[in-house]
Amino acid sequence: MGVLARGRIADGAYAAEWVFTDRHGGVSEGAYASLNLGASVEDDPAAVAGNRATAAAYLGGDALALIRQVHGRDVVQLQGCPDEPPAADAALTRTPGLILGTQVADCVPILLADLGAGQVAAVHAGWRGVAADVVGAALETMAPRGQVHAWIGPAICPGCYEVGEEVRAEISDVVPEAWATTRQGTPAVDVRAGVLAQLNRWDVASELIGGCTYESADLYSYRRDGVTGRQMGLIVLRANDG
Repeated sequence: MGVLARGRIADGAYAAEWVFTDRHGGVSEGAYASLNLGASVEDDPAAVAGNRATAAAYLGGDALALIRQVHGRDVVQLQGCPDEPPAADAALTRTPGLILGTQVADCVPILLADLGAGQVAAVHAGWRGVAADVVGAALETMAPRGQVHAWIGPAICPGCYEVGEEVRAEISDVVPEAWATTRQGTPAVDVRAGVLAQLNRWDVASELIGGCTYESADLYSYRRDGVTGRQMGLIVLRANDG
């Protein structure tokens, strides 16, 4: 399976493993080649199911617990894999072994782990999610919290992400750090900088993983290709066996 980055942390009774996938090592074809994990595109459902099974097996599971992302700030708490993914942009679990996933193709995937409280979360944030502070909503739902660790996956960079002036103004009113311009000097937003600033306000230790989806041929990018697949950020809570 194609893996952009992976890691593991452990503290006390719990550990967390996380992965950001790339687009390689799957069975999808054409514009979706090859590890497309998104079912909302026009890819072969059997190929998507096979790719998701591969991703789950990579983390030692049988399935992924997913949400239907709607560019909002709703958070759901999952204890198992739902038959019908609920509409939300963040999922939280305190169930060891349950693999949470957030799927993207330019938006920001954020993975959170709070080992002291035994909980992990997967968050999806486009510019609307940053403006709505979905990260803050996820952290509020995690209360009571211990020390939270965050990993911010690859997303479109501000140099490639032209938006209207009204969009830049809307997000910058909430997170001034997201204000940006493209390489051509036109309005842009820096979604990862916005997410990082919001995490910093909660005193969350954060790590940026990967670069720009638009610029990398190893990643899916909706802004670049239009018809394309989705990569994922995945995280799983485990009992710490040392």
